[in-house]
Amino acid sequence: MSLPPDFQDWFSRQGWQPHPHQIALLEAKGDTLLIAPTGGGKTLAGFLPSLVDLKDGHRGLHTLYVSPLKALTADIARNLARPVAELNLPVRVEDRTGDTRSSQRARQRVDPPQILLTTPESLALMLSYEQAPQIFGSVRRVVLDELHALAENKRGDQLMLCLARLRSLSPDLIATGLSATVEDPGALADFMGGATVIQADPGPEPDIAMLATARPAPWSGGGGHYAVPEVLDQIRQARTTIIFINTRAQAELFFQALWAANDDNLPIGLHHGSLAREARQRVEAAMAVGELRAVVATGSLDLGIDWGAVDLVIQVGAPKNVKRLVQRIGRANHRYNAPSRARIVPANRFEVIECVAALEAVHEHDLDGDPRGPGPLDVLCQHILLTACAGPFDADALFREVRTAGPYRGLTRAQFDDTLDFAATGGYALRAYDRWQRLMQRDGLWRLRDPRAARDLRMNVGTIVEAEMLKVRLRGRGGVPLGEVEESFAATLVPGDTFLIGGQTVRYDAMREMVIEVTKQPTRQPRIAVYSGLKLATSTQLSHRVQALIGDPARHWVLPPDTADWLALQDQISVLPRPGVLVSESFPFQGKWHFALYGFAGRNALQTLGLLMTRMMEEAGLGPLGFIATDYALLIWSLDPVADPAPLLDRDGLRAGLGDWLAGNAVMKRTFRNVAIISGLIQRNMPGGRRSGKQATFSSDILYDTLRRYDPDHLLLRITADEARRGLVDFDRIEEMLDRSPQIDHRMTGRVTPLAAPLLLEYGRVPISGAGRERLAEAEAAALMAEAGLA
Repeated sequence: MSLPPDFQDWFSRQGWQPHPHQIALLEAKGDTLLIAPTGGGKTLAGFLPSLVDLKDGHRGLHTLYVSPLKALTADIARNLARPVAELNLPVRVEDRTGDTRSSQRARQRVDPPQILLTTPESLALMLSYEQAPQIFGSVRRVVLDELHALAENKRGDQLMLCLARLRSLSPDLIATGLSATVEDPGALADFMGGATVIQADPGPEPDIAMLATARPAPWSGGGGHYAVPEVLDQIRQARTTIIFINTRAQAELFFQALWAANDDNLPIGLHHGSLAREARQRVEAAMAVGELRAVVATGSLDLGIDWGAVDLVIQVGAPKNVKRLVQRIGRANHRYNAPSRARIVPANRFEVIECVAALEAVHEHDLDGDPRGPGPLDVLCQHILLTACAGPFDADALFREVRTAGPYRGLTRAQFDDTLDFAATGGYALRAYDRWQRLMQRDGLWRLRDPRAARDLRMNVGTIVEAEMLKVRLRGRGGVPLGEVEESFAATLVPGDTFLIGGQTVRYDAMREMVIEVTKQPTRQPRIAVYSGLKLATSTQLSHRVQALIGDPARHWVLPPDTADWLALQDQISVLPRPGVLVSESFPFQGKWHFALYGFAGRNALQTLGLLMTRMMEEAGLGPLGFIATDYALLIWSLDPVADPAPLLDRDGLRAGLGDWLAGNAVMKRTFRNVAIISGLIQRNMPGGRRSGKQATFSSDILYDTLRRYDPDHLLLRITADEARRGLVDFDRIEEMLDRSPQIDHRMTGRVTPLAAPLLLEYGRVPISGAGRERLAEAEAAALMAEAGLA
């Protein structure tokens, strides 16, 4: 297929020439994966075959566009409106997300548009309706945008199962994956079920560097507030800036700090997932028309949104992941022939090293990523139940269909039968209860035992299980929605408490019908809402780079002088961590012994290691008192010293301790709760209301204890054990740490070491509510640094 003359004329009128990868995608005959840099016209390339197809008209749905973000679908709709109108195409473009009105959703089931923009969850929901064969039988193309982001979690697995179902309903459809940042294109193509990879010219190298600041990065903390003057100066010099911050709470705090110093009254917005939809849409609209000079954002703006006026990205805090950094850099200068410009602000002294290592990885095009495991079975359980909502199905045919999905190619019939049995009966220990008797077999086909169950199952579609959130509104008639906070945070509030949301301080007044009512209170020092947000751990590959940089004094010249001096003092007093060696130290401080282990295994893994080692220390009579874990190191304080860490790091002992600890641990119960919700065992959303987080947790805890006692080999317990090991517990990274560092180098020092000093500040931090405590904390920090030789 070549570009028709009217399309070529349209490109010429824009002053454009089609890129080679856009033409290559237009001419492709089968499934493709396009890897192109941000600003390289990926989205237009993905839609170009559809627009050419549709110039002569099409009855029914022709193209499905699936993206990770609702905001991205709105942006795509705006961008598609122009070529559709200017080429006078007989095309209706609509979106179908959680924000779409119910009347429009109902109409789309009987009169779908030619192009439908949606998310994985909404697609799964639409496929669960009886009308699915009529809606999707006419589909010819599916565009999967930002596919790398979906492939990193269960949303991608759900999407691939939906794609397999779409292929059954429309066997001739062509799927196109779009991505900018992929460490292994072949693996992502396999994830799609098999696709031809098209790689575009990567474009110019980005202009990316650390932001020079008058003050050095502090020894601890994660806010980056020391750099506010320099960040404001960068905003003044740029047209539009996106300031990325890793967590929602930190974004709120940094936004407030910017406003406090914003003497020029520059228009600056705030955008994160806990803000009210109306607030997010206002920011997005203002950015689209160039009314904002800057926006402080979390991962909510990581992907794809095309704001051409953005010419600078500032990353506050270490990126934790090279792919994420590359993705965020690409938001600046959204043009193919212009280098993206970005500056990084490390939040503390350890992050200075991580930022330098990440910059080196970007320049070497060394992206991080871990191999994907097999498709998760809890997602398959949900898919089977939703398939039954659409109508009776044959188990053999569904098994063959599921195996065409990339993540489930290795699925065995025994695994499939286990998931089908769970979906039908709840499993051995639960089959006596009517509420889990959901499927039945009649005339060789599986179907819903009670068709009314379809409503409940559809209300619980999706694989995202976040902390329970409560809405926050201004008090009064027609109170303005401000956003959401976690239920656990709301439970701590009493009338008169203040907290920060949407960049403003509000006072808690009351809670009515699960809605928090507040009043603006700008003069009060706020508490901080603890948002669930994005809790990031440094990737394995980036951790290795950090360790290698620290361990090679000949390369310390690439670091800022104060950071290089810090490492030099560590080398003089103790020893530098280095590849192949697990470095640890024991030293006395304030009447207690402290043990520091530099594992570079990520926060989750080192948190787990701390729990296991303190149990072993307790058994050895060392009197452990507590510990703290960061992405780089573990610090344990105790009554007696650790003279030889080798017995505490014995692999068999750690594995045995993990099994004992996990058996009744809250981590397992939390993981089980997530698995139970995704698989459909527990329903959070119910007609007439939503269960509170406490209700859902209480139900899952009872079920977990029941299954452990009466059905220890239950499918969901097996899924839970596997996910806990790889997820919150991350024991695999502990084993990887032991594999890559077989040698232990333990030093007994008579004083706090330079590398350990920031860890002590982390564990000694307390909430600061006034100037007196602030001065006291600064004095304590100065005394600690002086003792470590870092004054």
